[in-house]
Amino acid sequence: MVRLSVGAALEQPPAMRVSRLHGIRDLRLEKAPVPEPGPGQVLLRVASVGVCGSDVHYYLHGRIGTQIVTDPIVLGHEFSARVAALGPSVPQGSISDLYVGQLVAVDPAVSCMRCEQCLQGHPNLCPSVRFCGTPPIDGVLAEYTVMPAENCFPLPPEVDPIQGAMLEPLGIAIHSVDLAHLQPGNTVAVLGAGPIGLLIAAVARAAGASQIYMTEPLPYRLEFASEYVADFVLNPDDADIATRILDLTDGRGVDIAFEAAGAQDTPQQAAAVTRIGGKVIVTGIPAEEDTMILNASTIRRKGLTIKLVRRMKHTYPRAIRLVQSAAVDLSPLATHPFPLERVEEAFETVASYGDGVLRAMIQVSG
Repeated sequence: MVRLSVGAALEQPPAMRVSRLHGIRDLRLEKAPVPEPGPGQVLLRVASVGVCGSDVHYYLHGRIGTQIVTDPIVLGHEFSARVAALGPSVPQGSISDLYVGQLVAVDPAVSCMRCEQCLQGHPNLCPSVRFCGTPPIDGVLAEYTVMPAENCFPLPPEVDPIQGAMLEPLGIAIHSVDLAHLQPGNTVAVLGAGPIGLLIAAVARAAGASQIYMTEPLPYRLEFASEYVADFVLNPDDADIATRILDLTDGRGVDIAFEAAGAQDTPQQAAAVTRIGGKVIVTGIPAEEDTMILNASTIRRKGLTIKLVRRMKHTYPRAIRLVQSAAVDLSPLATHPFPLERVEEAFETVASYGDGVLRAMIQVSG
């Protein structure tokens, strides 16, 4: 049960700083009122926020597919926070006791829990989901935000605010591997060595993958992947990926290929490197064009199982345990810290792949 005390709260100002996107490459630091928690909600003082690739899509293009920024919006959805105040009427049976000052990781998706998808255990597919930083829902690049108490996951002392924020992309990786039904000894290819691809590979390794092949055109990310988790790293600019991986697997291909690059042609590369009867999991989001390439002859003749990843579900407790047990190390991926007033610099660094960036982290508070 969550202990609530409406009067108990950390001191907070009547106004807060917030970073709002007004147009393409137009982020402005503004003042806004501090929100008040309603029934079942918690006021959170935001600690750390990761700059995700989807945030950068909105920053650069103003849209992801049919989700279009039409009004100024606060971006950001990967975050940790400290409980600042507790609202009334939290339902019985919530995740854990919450108290003012507690550090929590926060699931950014607020599902209806009444629709067919939610009732069948798939809240990530809820058509009415309110997801932080997705038009028209404001995100968390702000000093304070309000979220339902059940979305808040208390963090153990071993997990710091930056790691807590990165539990969200780790959750995407866990869900991707869940969809693959990976078995110990399976061979895996991960196309794309950005943070999501690296975390998919790390979770696959923790789940028992025997060989991990990673592809990436950026040399610094290939080097990191080799040191972090991959058995083989390949640059698609230097060799035909399908030919190379098939050669390395004696013509068989891998059991499971994860597409994590978000490029149009990488889903077909994933299909090409997968064995007959294998699986392709598409996690990446195309950056500009809302299309991806899959040749029907390849996927049909191989009898491939193809699944697409829609965010995540029921992953936070497992993500916390993976980090707490050191089965997955998140810290090396958080390469570039920025304060809130330098948020535009953080977005530009990620957009340009500058300075060896993997994950830029906005440190809003301690």
